[in-house]
Amino acid sequence: MSSTLEPGVQGVLARTVEAEHCTRRGEYDIFSTPNLVLLLEEAAIEGLAPHLREDQASVGSKVDIAHTAPTLRGQTVTATATVTEVDRRRVVFDIRVEDDTEVIGTGTHERFVIDLPGFESRLAAKAEQVGGGTR
Repeated sequence: MSSTLEPGVQGVLARTVEAEHCTRRGEYDIFSTPNLVLLLEEAAIEGLAPHLREDQASVGSKVDIAHTAPTLRGQTVTATATVTEVDRRRVVFDIRVEDDTEVIGTGTHERFVIDLPGFESRLAAKAEQVGGGTR
């Protein structure tokens, strides 16, 4: 992990809301909360990427989000994940998600930076324990 990872670093990701991102409410297809969470997580990953070594990645450990307004299919949603804290391998983000007209979600997200070789060894051991697992 690079020493350039510090508070203020951002990841921003925009997406057009398609049918597969929606749930149906009455006559309308609206952006679902699980897809909002996925978008904010991907924005955080995007922000971390330039600061990680090739043998590192990150895993999500906590999401605290308020989905406060609906977004219609066809609108664009943009998630901004801003680093607020770095404590060794733990990284905390402030989250803001907007559509074309308003803020639709706010909260925090926490990720841990992992070393891929060690993590994959742990997964292999777990897969062995449960009978092979899937790769």
